Amino acid sequence: MKILITGGAGFIGSAVVRLLINTTDHQVLNIDKLTYAGNLESLKGVSESTRYSFMQADICDRSAIESAFASFMPDAVMHLAAESHVDRSIDGPAQFIQTNIVGTCNLLEVARQYARGRADFRFHHISTDEVYGDLDLDDSLFTEETPYSPSSPYSASKASSDHLVRAWFRTYGLPVVITNCSNNYGPYHFPEKLVPLVILNALEGKPLPVYGKGEQVRDWLYVEDHARALVKVVTEGKPGETYNIGGHNEKQNIEVVRSICGILDGLRPRADGKKYGEQITFVTDRPGHDMRYAIDAGKIERELGWKPQETFETGLRKTVQWYLDNKWWWEPLREKYQRERLGLKA
Repeated sequence: MKILITGGAGFIGSAVVRLLINTTDHQVLNIDKLTYAGNLESLKGVSESTRYSFMQADICDRSAIESAFASFMPDAVMHLAAESHVDRSIDGPAQFIQTNIVGTCNLLEVARQYARGRADFRFHHISTDEVYGDLDLDDSLFTEETPYSPSSPYSASKASSDHLVRAWFRTYGLPVVITNCSNNYGPYHFPEKLVPLVILNALEGKPLPVYGKGEQVRDWLYVEDHARALVKVVTEGKPGETYNIGGHNEKQNIEVVRSICGILDGLRPRADGKKYGEQITFVTDRPGHDMRYAIDAGKIERELGWKPQETFETGLRKTVQWYLDNKWWWEPLREKYQRERLGLKA
């Protein structure tokens, strides 16, 4: 297949590109605007492949996207390009509306015109569990039928894009599939996100900021497991269907932070003999912070045969070790982007 991937230089997108180039015979065109979260260094190992090509473009640029479709002639689109950081959406929602809603509409329209007469074409829209809003602190789980109730500008913009994709399926017959995933973690994660932020702040002796009391619950999904699921969906998913993807790893944020500290205590002990957990600092919670997300991934397991390969413990240890071994990748980003992940702009 020829697969056009938007946002392929981002965290999840680059994992998908690496998987496709390293383990399949598919051809990939990566379209990425290269915002702060897009990094071609994440594709260093596959960039020389004859089956990989890159185009720097904004998905809001209709003529650029039309040109890409006309020249590459994809069999499928995997749409991952998005503004994705909740804190940044609170600081400045306009860019999230532009990229996540207007950009998705633009892609859908180009794909609709292109897909006429192509029965096997697929448009795969990658979204988030945050569109469902807040879960009770019980045993309930998000399913594909859970009503949408987004809380942040980010999740509202993603919910809007999901609705657009479904509308293009129902109104125009565009063959779409949608996936909603839980919190990803793993190699090549932008350093202001929780897991890499804690790892790198710990190594540098800085405070480890935790919102509120750290009691927010998230389901954690290793990014390479997610990439495998996405390839399953784009190649085997049924048009018009939604598939939730989760890691079966519900953890409080404070548990995640303490787990990272424990791993670092073993792999890279502090020179002063103290524990990394002593660097944990509780900060004011962010506005509209949902308390719990949890995914029921039963549908994709039953229908497409996907299950995560990593437990939280194995995936987190791999992640910490990767950051210890790959300073070349994250150090330039830490130096370039000094903005704190937690808290709003003054």
